Amino acid sequence: MRGLLLHLRIILINSRLMSSPIEFLLRRFKPLFFGLSAAIFLAASVHAANSADNQTGSAPSTRYGPFGLLDHSSQYGLGVLPEPFLVDDSDLEVNELRLDLFDTRTGAQHTDLFKAELEKGFGPVTFELEFLYERDVSTCVVSEGVNSINPGVRVPFYQYVSASVDTTFGVATEVALPVNSARSRNTEVVPKIFNDLILGDHFTLQSIFGYSTLFGPGPDRNSQHFESGFVFGYTFQHNELPIPGVRQFIPMFELKGESGINRNDAGRTALLGDLGFRVNLKAVGRAQPRLGFAFVFPLNQVERRNEHWATITSFVFDF
Repeated sequence: MRGLLLHLRIILINSRLMSSPIEFLLRRFKPLFFGLSAAIFLAASVHAANSADNQTGSAPSTRYGPFGLLDHSSQYGLGVLPEPFLVDDSDLEVNELRLDLFDTRTGAQHTDLFKAELEKGFGPVTFELEFLYERDVSTCVVSEGVNSINPGVRVPFYQYVSASVDTTFGVATEVALPVNSARSRNTEVVPKIFNDLILGDHFTLQSIFGYSTLFGPGPDRNSQHFESGFVFGYTFQHNELPIPGVRQFIPMFELKGESGINRNDAGRTALLGDLGFRVNLKAVGRAQPRLGFAFVFPLNQVERRNEHWATITSFVFDF
């Protein structure tokens, strides 16, 4: 741990000495660089430790994958991490169907965003396909249509598991495909890096950072944003909170930020938060339902211009 802290401190000192444009990138994406540096450092340490274990003939290792960077004993993909509301999902999903309703209010304007998502896992890799439909009501005028179709993929590249810590680093990419409507004229590409952290039997933290770029003929083409998200969860098992028919009850708090990098939004950050809960119900046949509700609110003036408050109702089915 001391070596890791020293490694991060050296990066921070060097970032202050570098000049533009490297200095700008380090300032803007410092959490992303820190995460990558920590993952690389830890991966090298674990690889060296595994080599030493193999030489001394210790118990069979649970590590697998390229260079032994993944761990079979990790709880990643076992349903321990709750599905986020605002932030992109980063857990491994084998077979999952999700339906969400995002109800937004801004003064007299009312927007409903319907989302249907299908996720399929192959080994450690999760593929997803997301379909968005939007309905806007403003001064009694109603407009609606398909917002976008979003395929994506994510995969872990390093895991560390100890008695009380279970952490997974991974990379992901999401693409928003336009449908040539007033709501969807540009293609959006978002490469990401994520970390899923499980501490003990209750606390989870999901972190994700992405770089969004728009391509196409729309007025927002070539705009770029840095996206960040944090999902805090605390899981109560049935024996701790004996609600009939409920396996786990998970209070949640989320933070989602979007910082402009170029054009008129450069230097501006919109920050959104939500408070909610997930209820993981007992299985019905092969399906395991997970219900969720969250109240969404702006955390700064930039986001307050976009929406005053919102609610999310979410239905998830693992099968």
